[in-house]
Amino acid sequence: MADARALGKVAVLMGGPSAEREISLISGKAVLAALREKGVDAHAFDPLERSLFDLQREQFRRAFIALHGRFGEDGTVQGALEVMGIAYTGSGVMASALAMDKWRTKLLWLAAGIPTPRYEILDASTDWARVAGKLGLPIIVKPAHEGSTLGLTKVLAADELAPAYALAAKFDPLVLAEEFVEGQELTASILGEEALPLIRIEAPQGNYDYQNKYFTDATLYHCPAGIRADLEDEIRRVALASFRVLGCRGWGRADVMLRADGSFSFLEMNTSPGMTGHSLVPMAAKAVGISYPDLCLRILEGAALETRP
Repeated sequence: MADARALGKVAVLMGGPSAEREISLISGKAVLAALREKGVDAHAFDPLERSLFDLQREQFRRAFIALHGRFGEDGTVQGALEVMGIAYTGSGVMASALAMDKWRTKLLWLAAGIPTPRYEILDASTDWARVAGKLGLPIIVKPAHEGSTLGLTKVLAADELAPAYALAAKFDPLVLAEEFVEGQELTASILGEEALPLIRIEAPQGNYDYQNKYFTDATLYHCPAGIRADLEDEIRRVALASFRVLGCRGWGRADVMLRADGSFSFLEMNTSPGMTGHSLVPMAAKAVGISYPDLCLRILEGAALETRP
């Protein structure tokens, strides 16, 4: 690893205006402490409270993006940093925007042969019975541009689709209905050019919602995941392919469902994953001997710009 001081003045971007602000602040504070522990000249920076252009005025050289959700994970902040010439962690403008859009992610994955659940786009005039008949029940209804299960509903009957759509539409005008995949919930973390060991998630009653993700110890995480070695290797291979086809770089995390018959489907790609005490990328990194502070430093070292060498 490079000399930490040689990385220059670093902003840890956290908070922001998205619906995931609370989790971003937790992630950002943990990253900030870890980078300082490694000797990095790191400073907290909340784009909700300050102008992004203060980064340029105050001569920051790099930005560690610990923002989650819109305005931080969707290419918006990445574009501003490109304009200012400040190297940043994670994916660039295009890949961030694509990965944040679950519909367009699916279009690219399907074109590239990446398995992903069948889906329908919903609006207020949708024939709910037709959607239920096509996708089967249960159905997952979710906003296309949110994370952390915000606005998501598991629909068990056709007459529940309309209120599920109404809830999702409060977060985003673009709403997806997706076939429910029964099976084991896995996550595949990407660090550089490597897919880290899979983690199997065992949530209470199978409900890996916002509360069970961040604010309870009832959810169990298994690494090793406890699946066949050849199957894990294949899922990790496809995870890297799913990352690359979106143009992602640096680090990320793909959410995957594994069926009882051994087939699997990729749900979404996260380009600025959580870095809290319950987060999955640090768990996967720990499994290969990378401590949390070393993980943060390694991600920071990969900070770059897209538009210039």
